[in-house]
Amino acid sequence: MSVSTEERTGFAGKIDSYFEITKRGSTFGREIRGGLTTFFTMAYIVVLNPLIIGTVADGTGKYLGGGDAPDTALVAAATALVAGLLSILMGVWARFPLAMAAGLGINAFLAYGIASREGMTWPEAMGFVVLEGVVITVLVLSGFRKAVFAAVPAFLKQAIAVGIGLFLAFIGLYDAGIVRSGAGTPTQFGDGGYISTWPMVVFVVGLLTAIVLMVKKVRGALLISIVVATVLAVVLESALSLGSSVDNPSGWALVVPAIPDTLVSAPDFSLIGQVDLFGGFTTLPVLTALLLVFSLLITDFFDTMGTMTAVGAEAELNDEDGNPPRAQEVLLVDSVGAVAGGLGSVSSNTSYIESAAGVGDGARTGLASVVTGIAFLLSTFLTPLYALVPFEAATPVLVVVGFLMVSQVAGIDWKDYRIAIPAFLTFIIMPFGYSISAGIGVGFISYVVLQVVTGGAKRIHPLMWGTAAAFVLYFAMGPIINVLG
Repeated sequence: MSVSTEERTGFAGKIDSYFEITKRGSTFGREIRGGLTTFFTMAYIVVLNPLIIGTVADGTGKYLGGGDAPDTALVAAATALVAGLLSILMGVWARFPLAMAAGLGINAFLAYGIASREGMTWPEAMGFVVLEGVVITVLVLSGFRKAVFAAVPAFLKQAIAVGIGLFLAFIGLYDAGIVRSGAGTPTQFGDGGYISTWPMVVFVVGLLTAIVLMVKKVRGALLISIVVATVLAVVLESALSLGSSVDNPSGWALVVPAIPDTLVSAPDFSLIGQVDLFGGFTTLPVLTALLLVFSLLITDFFDTMGTMTAVGAEAELNDEDGNPPRAQEVLLVDSVGAVAGGLGSVSSNTSYIESAAGVGDGARTGLASVVTGIAFLLSTFLTPLYALVPFEAATPVLVVVGFLMVSQVAGIDWKDYRIAIPAFLTFIIMPFGYSISAGIGVGFISYVVLQVVTGGAKRIHPLMWGTAAAFVLYFAMGPIINVLG
């Protein structure tokens, strides 16, 4: 039997009241469990971010930290620290179950599209990230970012949630190697069409465990599935020594689930603050630099809108127009994430859609984000321990959450093509294009075009005109920058 806020006393009562735990139909146990589930589904970023930005030399031949060779431990420590602090800030200030970390896609663009340009340095590239974050923060404080979000039609918000669900499921399947690059086809199922490796078996066991426990309404189903699959992975690795290689279909995708020799290691945070705020504008032509900052801004601006909509819908927190509670605070913390990510030299930090895994396991408040953040901070010292969980054990949760989010497709009017087509394009582009922002952009543009050609131009909110135009420019950015040299 749950205890009402009024019945709680002392510190617990204050925490309950502040985070609205009971009011949102949750409990302390669910929030803690949900926060841990979110952490384990996104902890891979502390391993993956260093591999993306820590192994790419800048335009002068130096790596992050200024060395002549990669130092992934340095990047991992800073990645976990910034993610932990921002996730706690999201929980305490926005009181919403969203965790934050270095954004995938943005970090790759930063590494290969900006830092590696001739003459550019990593501190200069991080300066671009800080500037982009400052601009977004100003847009949030002015109310513009929230106004754009409110101008998006409700059906498009539903389509965004569906698209992110499909995107999550695809990430889970691909990262676990169940769906992979094919021989003669873009993708294929398993290893030549078969479940033929032990890592794949771990994924299947994890997925079946999560599904069965969910159907039987077992509390903590998703977290339990991660633990069960991880234990199986450790046993198999110890017995068979499967090894790890991205190109080896018989090995683990990224993390080898081997028991570490030591559980504690002292982190090095010297990467923090290695930023040159305006140096990139002297290294590159000013217009090119501005366009690169604009590219970062567009991705950050719309990714979080889609993420908080989807997570809010999954948690049943959104209002009838699809707007989550405390949206302004969520957007503000997210914008600060870009600034913090740049200052921390770990790339722009953004809200993670994997937070939906925690929501799927019961989280409804910002307390879950605080738990996730604390787990990230602890991971700076316990790197070997969190690195124990392989993709194959964590990603089944993403597939299950994807299923839960796709159910919102039922709320779209499929008989009205002016609604159905933009919705359809929105949620197929996200997984196929591997980009939340691209799906949102295609959906916005197609919505505006179809309204205009069918005589519905007056129904288009002025801000939708502006955002559609911004996405047209964004999609043409590559050719524009190439022309500018």
